[in-house]
Amino acid sequence: MIRSMTGYGRSQQTVDGVTVTVELKSVNSRYLEFNPRVYKNYVFVEDKLRSYVQSAISRGKVDCFVQIDNGNETPVTVSVNKTLADGYYHILTQMQKDYGLAEEISVTRLAAFPDVLTVRKEAEDEELITRAVLTVLKDACASFVAMRETEGAKLADDILGRCDRITELVEKVESRSPETVKEYHEKLAARIREILDSAQVDEQRLLTEAAVYADKIAVDEETVRLRSHVSQVRRLLTESNEPVGRKLDFIVQEINRESNTIGSKAQDIDIARTVIELKAEVEKIREQVQNIE
Repeated sequence: MIRSMTGYGRSQQTVDGVTVTVELKSVNSRYLEFNPRVYKNYVFVEDKLRSYVQSAISRGKVDCFVQIDNGNETPVTVSVNKTLADGYYHILTQMQKDYGLAEEISVTRLAAFPDVLTVRKEAEDEELITRAVLTVLKDACASFVAMRETEGAKLADDILGRCDRITELVEKVESRSPETVKEYHEKLAARIREILDSAQVDEQRLLTEAAVYADKIAVDEETVRLRSHVSQVRRLLTESNEPVGRKLDFIVQEINRESNTIGSKAQDIDIARTVIELKAEVEKIREQVQNIE
């Protein structure tokens, strides 16, 4: 199944009391670029996220947004640093005596000093949260891949249609090429008759000149290779079950190279026009291939 590199998927579920929302978005990229966006308290899930996405996706710049809600506030423990509190109390009492101060030393004042009170959150249940996140990720990833496949099918249809058009244009070049040799033969004979002012022309010499010309403008090898490349594109789009974007990119480069060679050999205005149209179709295919995983 052909997949586009652009896609979107979202899922929100409550698993084991943990509400998780996962969003996946992707755009084109030469390789797989995975960017997890997770609150810092839950960075421990990033490796699991990355591992799963890498198993399901091969190319594209993928942004993964994860929100996690435990439902309840995380339990906390408040403790007193008694040694530190004793030290503060002792020094404050001493200052009262030394300076004749009547102000009372309150609990509120002692608690306000740095590090007297320590607040510690209990550790998250990482296993439970990771399990919940992966459950939701799989669902989001399924819809994400489905969208990529839908877009990929449209890209494949477009490229296959352009392959058909390229084949038609190649047929025009192949049918027109022999005609150019025949026309060259006739023009050359007419020119020689005009120069010699005679109807007698060395037919063997004409055939030799026409053969040299035919060899110079021959595009048989290029059209054969071009047809082969187009067949490869069709096969990859219709038969492959693996990501084919890189292979298609290479083959399209080869198609473009053969098209350029045919254009450089063209000595005929009709063939030149056909090659221009051919190259336009190749360029459109190249643009579409850039979107395929």
